[in-house]
Amino acid sequence: MFEIIKKTLLAGVGAAVVTKEKVQDALDDYVRQGKLKADDARIIAEKIAERGKREFDELSQQASAKAADLFNRHDSAVAARLAALEARVSALEAAANAVPPPAPTRNGEP
Repeated sequence: MFEIIKKTLLAGVGAAVVTKEKVQDALDDYVRQGKLKADDARIIAEKIAERGKREFDELSQQASAKAADLFNRHDSAVAARLAALEARVSALEAAANAVPPPAPTRNGEP
């Protein structure tokens, strides 16, 4: 399960890198065409990168919280099952101890 979460987050990082490169390429095209000044393109790129980083951080925190919630629920379910099994074993042990041993036969064997 950890591997799935790890791969998902890494895929998100990879997508962010590709997106940043595409944005930079588009802005460079606008600069070459004279539709945008280089300084303006740099400012826009920084704003887009900052926003993307903020969104990625927020999503990472949400994913971490969800994963922790899932693991905690799983842990409590396992603890409940373990407690039920321990109670069952105790009941079986008590029942086994309550049965009297068989009476010996004439040969001394049960």
